[in-house]
Amino acid sequence: MSAGALVIGVGNVMRRDDAAGLAAAQRVRSAGIDALEACGDLSSLPGSWEDRTQVIIVDAVRTGAAPGTLHRFDAAAGPLPALFGRGSTHAFGVAEAVELARVLGRLPEALVVYGIEGADFGSGEGLSPAVQRAVEEVAARIQAEVRDAR
Repeated sequence: MSAGALVIGVGNVMRRDDAAGLAAAQRVRSAGIDALEACGDLSSLPGSWEDRTQVIIVDAVRTGAAPGTLHRFDAAAGPLPALFGRGSTHAFGVAEAVELARVLGRLPEALVVYGIEGADFGSGEGLSPAVQRAVEEVAARIQAEVRDAR
């Protein structure tokens, strides 16, 4: 397992703030970090991180916290909190994909999940201002985590 870091942005570009994970993946890719974008059913997500030592997933969440709030979880250490299942636009979401990989013994050595608190999940494109700021912040944090892991 030496293929290094992979960032996976999850979301739906046509559901406003739900595109936060996708925007974060695009941002870190422009900084030279391997990143991919995942939409819809995430049941194949564990296959995307095969042979990776460090995986960072970014998705929009809805917990009632202030829009733009960042939540960070060490998913290699234990199950994700229920907030990753509430209000998801994904039929098979991040929490289910992580737990499937855990059961199958296919978790990467390091697996971090960031949730960006969204404000608007209605139809249309474009992130709310607080979520756009959070995307920039999480991208900077991810770049630091990847750099520190090298």
